[in-house]
Amino acid sequence: MKSNPYLSTKEAALRIGISEQRVRTLLRSGDIKGQQVGKVWVLEPEAVENYLNRTKENYPVDRTTKENHHQAVKAISFFSGAMGLDLGLEKAGIEILLACEVDKYCRQTIVANKPDIALLGDIASYSAQDILDHANLAKEDVDIMLGGPPCQAFSTAGARRGFKDERGNIFLKYIELILQIRPKYAVIENVRGLLSAPLLHRPHSERGKDNAPLSSEEMPGGALKYIVDELRKGGYSISFNLYNTANYGVPQIRERVVMICHRGKDKVPYLCPTHSEMGDFGFDRWRTLRQSITDLDQSDAEYIEFPEGRLKYYRMLKEGQYWKHLPEELQKEALGKSYYSGGGKTGFLRRLSWDRPSCTLVTSPAMPATDICHPEYLRPLSIQEYKRIQQFPDSWVVCGSLMAQYRQIGNAVPVGFGEAIGKAILAHMSDKIEHPPLNFPFSRYKGNDDVSWEAKITKSLEEEKPVQGSPFTVCAV
Repeated sequence: MKSNPYLSTKEAALRIGISEQRVRTLLRSGDIKGQQVGKVWVLEPEAVENYLNRTKENYPVDRTTKENHHQAVKAISFFSGAMGLDLGLEKAGIEILLACEVDKYCRQTIVANKPDIALLGDIASYSAQDILDHANLAKEDVDIMLGGPPCQAFSTAGARRGFKDERGNIFLKYIELILQIRPKYAVIENVRGLLSAPLLHRPHSERGKDNAPLSSEEMPGGALKYIVDELRKGGYSISFNLYNTANYGVPQIRERVVMICHRGKDKVPYLCPTHSEMGDFGFDRWRTLRQSITDLDQSDAEYIEFPEGRLKYYRMLKEGQYWKHLPEELQKEALGKSYYSGGGKTGFLRRLSWDRPSCTLVTSPAMPATDICHPEYLRPLSIQEYKRIQQFPDSWVVCGSLMAQYRQIGNAVPVGFGEAIGKAILAHMSDKIEHPPLNFPFSRYKGNDDVSWEAKITKSLEEEKPVQGSPFTVCAV
């Protein structure tokens, strides 16, 4: 009898030393060659060997920490990326002893800048004890766990599969590790979509009056409610809010959910801002693009190019303008079919303003719907400008191709925002509690703090019916 010439994803995962989920991701992206038979992936042994040979030289190996512990407060990092959040906590005075990251180029970036900290790969492949051993820490020594689990599963622009998505399962692995390692504090950073993501996603085609009502698991906010409930059962108090990073000295309007968990009854207060849009509340005004990038040497700029067809329109746009500032016939020409779609389409043909913060940096500044053009030059923002806006040191090495560098920096947490998170934890740890001003507008949206959010979600679940429209209303800020 002939043996099966193909491997299953489980067998491939064992040979490579990564999780089965990661193998499926590599198959879908084409990084490993395979084929789908129904809903099951199969691959030839040669495809696994080719992948191992291709990556072994460029994929930094896992390692234990080489450092002696210097700071009193110690942290371990997950989904570390280019280490923006880690650098922020370090600026606040917290020592990062371990990074956990699966992406090859991010790992290269970590090794290039932090050669002495421990490094792990796919979070799904390690036990709590594995992690502690690599960080050379006992469980009681871990003060903080921090991480921003992959957010595409909850992105308002994505399919919103929530925890049925494999990235959602990795999120749950992170929660599981928090409950097993039991740090004094844990940080979870994510996109706004997490606030309204269901635990189970029902396709829109299967909703409406002719279908069964949504179950509680399918209603908005179910994913976050599940996370909060699990952490509370584990003895953690929870505080979270939606924050605009510009309020923390970052020259960028970027809105992200940050949850801080404390092992104990008293919650960590919301992050204290240092800036406001118009200088209200006695704070400095938002930092601008001009303040962050004008002293860069343009001869050193590294960037990808806009297609020639798009430059035609950029030549007509001044700083701070976008496609709506073109004559109407050119608007239709430039956007094509997208002109007739809904939404504001503010990402099309967008020149930044010198005297405002940057828009949210994306993983590619030259895609048609996410253009980020320099205020003055006919080009996207450069890698050097990306680093400044995300507040990385100029000397910070980002590895890989230009596109890999854009992706790493664009996905990062701004360093100054990470520092604000670190300061909030240290203040709470030392009983020097600070509270932000009353009625401070943390973001453009109301009702995204844990208290307001939970009241809405609880009410909607008690009524056993979906929230009408979005549970999050825009605030005039």
